[in-house]
Amino acid sequence: MGKVAKYLNQLTIGNVFDSPDVLEAYAQDLSAIKVKPKIVALPESTEDIRKIMRFCYQLAGKGVHIPVTVRGSGLDEMGADLTNGLVISTEKLDRLLESDKRERLVRVQAGITLKELNTALSIHALTIPIGGHENETIGGLISNCPSDNYSGKYGGIMNYVERIEVVLPNGDVLQTNRLSGHNVSKKAKEKTLEGNVYKKISEIINANGDLIKEIYKNNNGSAGYPMVSQAKKGSSVDLTPIFFGAQGTLGVITEVILRAVPIKSQVKRVVATFEDFDVAQKFLDLLNDMKPKELNVYDIKITKIAEESGKRLSEITRKIDSGYVVFAKFDSHNGSRLRKIQSIRKVLPKNTQLIIESPKTEAKINEFENSLVIFLNSTRSGERVPLVTDFYLPSSSLARFIEDLKMLEDALKLDLSLYGSYSASNYHLRPKFKVDDPDFSKKAVSFLRTGAYIIEHEGGSITGGSPEGRVKAIVTNEEMSESEKSLYTAIKQIFDRYGIMNPAVKLGADSRFTITHFRTSSSSKVVV
Repeated sequence: MGKVAKYLNQLTIGNVFDSPDVLEAYAQDLSAIKVKPKIVALPESTEDIRKIMRFCYQLAGKGVHIPVTVRGSGLDEMGADLTNGLVISTEKLDRLLESDKRERLVRVQAGITLKELNTALSIHALTIPIGGHENETIGGLISNCPSDNYSGKYGGIMNYVERIEVVLPNGDVLQTNRLSGHNVSKKAKEKTLEGNVYKKISEIINANGDLIKEIYKNNNGSAGYPMVSQAKKGSSVDLTPIFFGAQGTLGVITEVILRAVPIKSQVKRVVATFEDFDVAQKFLDLLNDMKPKELNVYDIKITKIAEESGKRLSEITRKIDSGYVVFAKFDSHNGSRLRKIQSIRKVLPKNTQLIIESPKTEAKINEFENSLVIFLNSTRSGERVPLVTDFYLPSSSLARFIEDLKMLEDALKLDLSLYGSYSASNYHLRPKFKVDDPDFSKKAVSFLRTGAYIIEHEGGSITGGSPEGRVKAIVTNEEMSESEKSLYTAIKQIFDRYGIMNPAVKLGADSRFTITHFRTSSSSKVVV
């Protein structure tokens, strides 16, 4: 064992490793790249993390930089979980610490997963309504702030976080809260990193007011730190928003206080198949006006791939060779909505299939819901590598974007089957690539750049559903204006003067490094 790992083991209660087998296990997330760390730490408390960060900060002050990356469940699709330095895994920080049923508040460690938290909350008929991966950690959800399938109705993770506890790069602990102007001034006088952060963030917001307003008005993406626009209201300041989508570049989230909502148990689902997208979009608009919990659209080719793998979906796909499947889930006041959907059945085109959940159709709809997992894990002749995924596209541009995809399919010789959340305007393209192809990195970057260009051309943003990480930064760092770069670089420096917190993601990502670290073998991880 090396000197650094041995010293950190002596310093902390949790374990620190530098053995090749452990390092290999943390060299991949769900992204297209592979980066092997030098050290992996599994802290068991906030105090462990404080000691690790203080050690790294002191080394950095002497000119020895160990890049630090925080990792939850390793589910990031843009390489933000990876580093060639030190990984701090929060997997041992998985406890529910405190709950208040009356106020619907819960305090948890950042490594608890969405599934673990919602299972515990369900005893009190409460939930955090996030439609993302159930094994994502709460800290990971804040760090990536993804647009999930329930975001259209429930708004995403940031609507449920009250406060967070963060270990700053120097080992100090910051507990966020909205401070009045008087208390901000008082805090800014403290000779601490926290005091300096409040002082400098207030100054930078005041000095860049017009730019920040413009970002808030026009930016549909999450590259950089655009949530700084929510930090100051009047003279008060709350640092919490800045950490949403920060991907561990400003500090280590260790604890979170969330506000839960009552579970709505009466859920009904609707599936409809359309040969013509214009008709499908009219139906989507109709359903969206009804405020569904979830409203998704899928290229029918996705369902047909699942059918080829044995799923019995012929009643849904019928004999349509091309088209789109609409899926909706309602969780409140179902009766009137479902009767309205039933009433329009007679005006739909004859080749439209419309299935409303009932005891007879429940199994069929369950089978359909599982079809996307089969599509994503169909690895024959290639892997569905995440590159152009989690992007924002306004509904008014969707039809034109689909026409653009047809031309792009011909140009790149790829099957670009679109799917995503219509209610959240968040979409994905997951064509197959052979990662062992010597030209894989070249083809991947070409697809990434072209896809980003078309999305931008249609009024969307490639980071609309998740931040840039290492992978999307290949294009976002080139497209971002110099004024935005300067603003975000200044924010990063305020928190992390030595640049040790996940320095190779977001604005610090090196395109050449990312491209040279594209995987050359398929991932062993199953996408669910």
